[in-house]
Amino acid sequence: MTAPLDVSSSNLDAQPEAIAAEVGGRKIEGRSLGQIAWMRLKRDKVAIAGGVIVVFLILVAIFAPLIVKVFGQPPDEFNTNLLDPNIGAPLGKWGGISSSHLLGVEPNNGRDVFSRIVYGARVSLLVAFLATLLSVLIGTVLGVIAGYFGGFVDTFISRVMDLFLAFPLLLFAIALVAVIPDSAFGLSGSTLRIAVLVVIIGFFNWPYIGRIIRGQTLSLREKEFVDAARSLGGRSGYIMFRELLPNLVAPILVYATLIIPTNILFEAALSFLGVGVRPPTPSWGGMLSSAISTYTFDPAFMIVPGIAIFVTVMAFNLFGDGLRDALDPRSNR
Repeated sequence: MTAPLDVSSSNLDAQPEAIAAEVGGRKIEGRSLGQIAWMRLKRDKVAIAGGVIVVFLILVAIFAPLIVKVFGQPPDEFNTNLLDPNIGAPLGKWGGISSSHLLGVEPNNGRDVFSRIVYGARVSLLVAFLATLLSVLIGTVLGVIAGYFGGFVDTFISRVMDLFLAFPLLLFAIALVAVIPDSAFGLSGSTLRIAVLVVIIGFFNWPYIGRIIRGQTLSLREKEFVDAARSLGGRSGYIMFRELLPNLVAPILVYATLIIPTNILFEAALSFLGVGVRPPTPSWGGMLSSAISTYTFDPAFMIVPGIAIFVTVMAFNLFGDGLRDALDPRSNR
């Protein structure tokens, strides 16, 4: 006859501490969503490489004066003695690369390419980050409002988004930047140009992230925690920005990192067309524009800023893709 089961000695009554002690001798600890996302991101070596390059570029932009002082030459110093007096081409191979000029010198004027690339990183990243910040602020606020209230508010904001998305932004930017005065709003010169670029790029690009946030809000507003907040008397403003917004941090971060490279390319395109940052302020797009007339006898001057733009955009895209996969595993391709 089978002996009766001794329930008191079974694992059913075992305390959590006892179970934890038996599992590898270590206490079982939970992980936050941030820790889980970081573990996934660390496994993506390509995304980590992109993130390292992004951090490196940001540090280069921040410490540009120090880097140029140690490794380069003054960015606006002309070195005509390093140029061929007949055609204005740099003396030496690969655009005049030497220990004093790590990336050579510019044709026709002899300015140090390395110094101008470093300072150009500061301009490109400054415009891209500020424009992205403006787009994220406007897009997040309007996206949350549209998704939460729905009805007429959602319809109106959605039609405004459609209007902005159909707007010929490049043509408008060219027309507006070309007619701005030399000084306005207490700003002048390159500072005014950078401010105008930030406003144009940031203000007209907000619908891209606004539509994403609206869609996420439409889903989140039906969740139980929102109903609980309503039942406890939470007002619309409290629910939107204290309950919904923290749950939107992940998509905001992901799409912000994907918008930044687009803004870098847009700023470079405007500078290439001559309506962006004006010389002598360094700009990667402006350097490409100057290289058009000299690439036949000095291709290095076109290759260097082209590679700088390519590496920067690629790094942000790779990091953004990895961040998206880490924060939302269901989006894995």
